[in-house]
Amino acid sequence: MIISSNSSGQQLPIKRMAAIDLGTNSFHAVIADLYSDGSFRTVDTLKEMVQLAKGGLGKRLSDGAFRRGIKALRNIKTLCESYNCELILAYATSAIREAENGGEFIQKSIDDVGIKINAIPGKMEAELIGYAVQHGIRLDNEPVLMVDIGGGSVEYIVGNEKEFFYTASKKLGVARMTEVYKPKDPITEEDIKTLETHFEEQLADVAQAFAQHRSDTMIGSSGTMQNIGAMIANHKNKSQDITLNELEFTTEEFEGFYKNFIKLDKQQRRKVSGLDSKRVDIINPGVVLVRYLIRKFGIKKIRISAQALREGIIIRYLKKEMIGLPWTGEFSDPRRRSVFELLRKCDWHEAHSRHVNEMALIIFDALQEELELAESDRELLEYAAYLHDIGYYIAHSAHHKHALYIIRNSELKGFKEEEIEVIANVARYHRRSTPKKRHPEYWKLKPEVRKRIKKLSGILRVADGLDRSHYQNVKDLEVYSEEKVVRLNIKTEGEPYLEIWGAERKAHLLKEVTGKKIVIERVIQPAIY
Repeated sequence: MIISSNSSGQQLPIKRMAAIDLGTNSFHAVIADLYSDGSFRTVDTLKEMVQLAKGGLGKRLSDGAFRRGIKALRNIKTLCESYNCELILAYATSAIREAENGGEFIQKSIDDVGIKINAIPGKMEAELIGYAVQHGIRLDNEPVLMVDIGGGSVEYIVGNEKEFFYTASKKLGVARMTEVYKPKDPITEEDIKTLETHFEEQLADVAQAFAQHRSDTMIGSSGTMQNIGAMIANHKNKSQDITLNELEFTTEEFEGFYKNFIKLDKQQRRKVSGLDSKRVDIINPGVVLVRYLIRKFGIKKIRISAQALREGIIIRYLKKEMIGLPWTGEFSDPRRRSVFELLRKCDWHEAHSRHVNEMALIIFDALQEELELAESDRELLEYAAYLHDIGYYIAHSAHHKHALYIIRNSELKGFKEEEIEVIANVARYHRRSTPKKRHPEYWKLKPEVRKRIKKLSGILRVADGLDRSHYQNVKDLEVYSEEKVVRLNIKTEGEPYLEIWGAERKAHLLKEVTGKKIVIERVIQPAIY
């Protein structure tokens, strides 16, 4: 896989690799294609529950845990071979690192499975998780507390979009706390106080580091935090059809969830939507830890990262081995970077899409106030304009519907689910039918979201029509909103008839949302800004 592009100019991967996170509760593998610009794209994932902590952490891996681990690695190796992976990076965390027979497990993996395992220290584990969060969550210059609650350990990273101020790994994982303290079922107030006293003792240096870089935001990654996020989302009827990434909830929402959940016994916990059945026995110490952190550090909101150690392994490899897409400047924002990674993978019609975007934003700026659109809507329109023709990657026919599918299923980073829905639906409605009740992906959304989609789609449809030829004939565009008319004056390089025809036939949705006639005319003199 050394060819960088095919005859059509489509970018091809230069390497396919697998990254494996050998955790205490589960082994996670991700198959990814690496590209010459330093970006990567997930091809497949596999999660194998192994529960290495059964029998205790810091002791020998039990015979059952040993067998489960090797069996899981064989399954992962089969997946890697089916995808012709050229590189496998496997990193072991606390359960294997601390086990008396951890070295035997690593050697067995080499001899019998053909996977070499690196047992990494906790500080490196925290760094890799930090890389994954920086890559997949929209951060800025303000610090945040990143927390990854695993089975054996919990990683803490205080950092922002550019750097880490503090990293640490503490032996406070949910399986370890369950094994050591054996809380009753349901957990008692005495059990909770015992856990909180232990957290207080172990997290003094984390608290000191946090005091120097204070934040009101905590970002949680990995299974325990994702399960908590999913349970709260279901409890509050928050959508998570597309992704948990960037799911956000307040401390008040967490406290409401905690108050009900902490009283449940094992059988009642099994019925809670969003909780993995394999975590029913060990989830409570994690829930108690999250509440402790919220109260101790004055956290006001929690966000979920779908990326964790395994993605961090890939990112570290890219940083060390490849000169890639610069994750600074324009592409420091994971939203923009993620959109452009997808565009390049799908061989986008760059000149046309950039031109349509420019015209769409001119129309947006002229109509923003009267359409009651926010500045954040401008950004979503920009991405929808870039992505509107991405469905050609599948087929020309119904490419607008293919665009909807690709955008919704491409795990775009840094976006909340509602934002992905807006981008996907606006791109879908750039041609053919306008939004209808019979369209399930549209009609399931909240009424206020549907209104935003209609307004933004009305703008994009006209902008796309103004480049009907795909040759960027429109060189200048001015938009005037009058009492009963929205007037679009265009200056073209050649004859304007195709562009005017293309825009007029797609203007009815913009006419509907503005309540005005849409008039498109060619001007001979250059437009003056």
